Amino acid sequence: MVILRPDAERRHDGRAGDGEDGRRRGAPARAAAFVGRTLRSEWYGIVVDPVRELRRRGPGALLLAFVACGGVIFFHAVAQRPAGATAVRILGGVQGDLPLWLALLRTPVSLYVPALDLPVWAGITQLFLAFALAELALGRLRTLAVAYAATLAGTLTVRVMIAIGPGWWGLGLPPEAGQVLDTGPSAAVVGLFTYLSVVRRAPVVFILTGGSMVVESIAKPNLAGLEHLIAVAAAVVLGLLHERGHLRRPLRVPAALSAAVTKDRRGRST
Repeated sequence: MVILRPDAERRHDGRAGDGEDGRRRGAPARAAAFVGRTLRSEWYGIVVDPVRELRRRGPGALLLAFVACGGVIFFHAVAQRPAGATAVRILGGVQGDLPLWLALLRTPVSLYVPALDLPVWAGITQLFLAFALAELALGRLRTLAVAYAATLAGTLTVRVMIAIGPGWWGLGLPPEAGQVLDTGPSAAVVGLFTYLSVVRRAPVVFILTGGSMVVESIAKPNLAGLEHLIAVAAAVVLGLLHERGHLRRPLRVPAALSAAVTKDRRGRST
């Protein structure tokens, strides 16, 4: 049995205290390291990888972004005159009281019709970034699918809520909400940023996107904020379904590697 002297006991207690203090001091460092790794991962997944893809493929890889911005600028310029505003409304104005077939027919054009009460040039910057990053990271077809699905989800859900009517625990909308135009391209922008944040595992971008929509809907409750929240929810579901399908997808072995393994096995058997 070892008997510790008082000074040895003090040294032993001091080492224990130093270890506990070290763990306490190390917790902020570990938290800072985790935040740094998360931000670095998001930076590479959301910005660096798309920029590399742009350098590899050239400006032609941004076709959707240029078309979307060009369409918004064109319809905004046309809508500056009364006759043009009427034409834009007929071609791309989607409301909840329209017949369903007509709303579905106008929805693709509504992606290029900016909201009249919002600054169009600030929205064009967000529109270009959303379509450019998504097109480079996801591909052209999936970008179009996500943008259209997010917009269509808001349009159809609002129609259902108007059909329900007010009084269903806040889920229904009054009939006059059917006369309000939809959000235009902003729902697609929110949906694309949200989908990117899910499939690229970017919680900061998700908080900035979805969190800002929640704050907007609380600070200024209106139909546009509701459609943005629906677009966020639809994009989250699409992103989770994509990730689930990606995890379930069997591992594909390259043909050359498979042939080499088969040849090696035959050689061993002989």
